[in-house]
Amino acid sequence: MPRVPQMSKPPVSTAESPSGREPVVGIIGGGQLARMLCLSASALGVRTQTVERQARCPASAVSGWHQVGDWKLPAVALRLAEGCDVVTIENEFVDFQTLEALERRSVKVLPSSACLKIVQDKLVQKESLRALGIPTPRFRAVGSFSALRTAAVEFGFPFLLKRRRNGYDGKGNWTMANVEELEPAWRRLSGDLLFAEEFCDFAAEIAVMVCRSNSGEIVRYPVVETIQKNHICRVVKAPALISEACKREAVRIAVESVKAVGGVGSFGVEMFLTKENRILVNELAPRVHNSGHYTIEGCCASQFENHIRTILDWPLGRPEMVKPAAVMVNLLGDADGDSFPSGVSQALRIEGVHLHLYGKDASKAGRKMGHLTVLGESVESAFAKASQAAAALKFGEQ
Repeated sequence: MPRVPQMSKPPVSTAESPSGREPVVGIIGGGQLARMLCLSASALGVRTQTVERQARCPASAVSGWHQVGDWKLPAVALRLAEGCDVVTIENEFVDFQTLEALERRSVKVLPSSACLKIVQDKLVQKESLRALGIPTPRFRAVGSFSALRTAAVEFGFPFLLKRRRNGYDGKGNWTMANVEELEPAWRRLSGDLLFAEEFCDFAAEIAVMVCRSNSGEIVRYPVVETIQKNHICRVVKAPALISEACKREAVRIAVESVKAVGGVGSFGVEMFLTKENRILVNELAPRVHNSGHYTIEGCCASQFENHIRTILDWPLGRPEMVKPAAVMVNLLGDADGDSFPSGVSQALRIEGVHLHLYGKDASKAGRKMGHLTVLGESVESAFAKASQAAAALKFGEQ
């Protein structure tokens, strides 16, 4: 087990980091996103403090100070904030009221509690976008079985029943294929706040990373195509092979979406490209995002570096790609077992493979264990190499 850096208490910090002292960023969460934020912060001379429920987590080996605790509790978040110039999040499951508790103590939190209050409730998120004319699939609140039946009539089959909060990677969603599925879906999900959404028969799923600073500076990364399997992103292709007109519209909608929720930091904007070449927003992630992992090697400044820059209100780095194409493949656990995969040597023999292993405590089937990225002259050639390398890596298999 790697040593977890410990300090009896983080050093005291002022609201504005004075000249001659490195800034300190607190990150609520200790997963792989926090790990990659810590690595980018370190390159900029920024110290990080993280908190997670476990001592061993992806961020613990690289954070300047790692605290063990339940980050959903305001008292734990307040402890993390001691000595920090700014506190940020690696996931949207931190309740906005916890962030409000920090803000009441004059802690700078980005994205803000007001932003998270909108984004973490997906119905409120979509209502906020729609109010400003940003296109989304049709949706409606579902507070009763009768309302679910009404949604079935309005949208037709198939349609989606979704949890308003805390759903991810398809968890908390139910695709309603026919009327026989209404009752079992309602029994399964009715303990939560729900909404229904029309099914989008899309031509492609696309995404744009948008980084927005506190002073309003914005950079937009290239439009990418995301390939999902079992509701989990498996492959990201950059740039998306769609028309230039669709790319311009996707970037415009992504930027307007982040502005609509008052976002500061790196935001992932997931969208559908319909068969009629319409762009519809699926959802926003108020954080660095899986669809932007390729930017570490693929762009002049990564989404992680620019997130640190945005929350410190530093000038933002350029988002342009350094090669014509990049492909990122998520590496998922094959079975329960060790977290370090077999096949590393074989994968690294393939020219141009950039491997990122997250250092999780164990492999579980379907768990995100790492990713790899390949740059190239074309999406097709990069995809071929990335697929070959990913096939060589096995997590948890004896």
